[in-house]
Amino acid sequence: MSKTVTLRLDDVVYERLRNLAERDNRPLSNFIETAALRFIESEQFVDEFEMEEIRGNNSLNLSLKQGLSDAKAKRGRLV
Repeated sequence: MSKTVTLRLDDVVYERLRNLAERDNRPLSNFIETAALRFIESEQFVDEFEMEEIRGNNSLNLSLKQGLSDAKAKRGRLV
């Protein structure tokens, strides 16, 4: 079930959002919802370049494997 949220925006921000929503031919509420979801997705997931950097970092991968092994063996503590 959808929820109603009240949002206070500065006049300048409101106009910018309204103009962008009109340009996309969408209601303002849909534009804000879509922008928020895109932001959340970009913060939760790494992009392909970051993932390649992670895969290429041998010391990081060894540390992650050791941490996983320690967690499975219930060694250490969660900080």
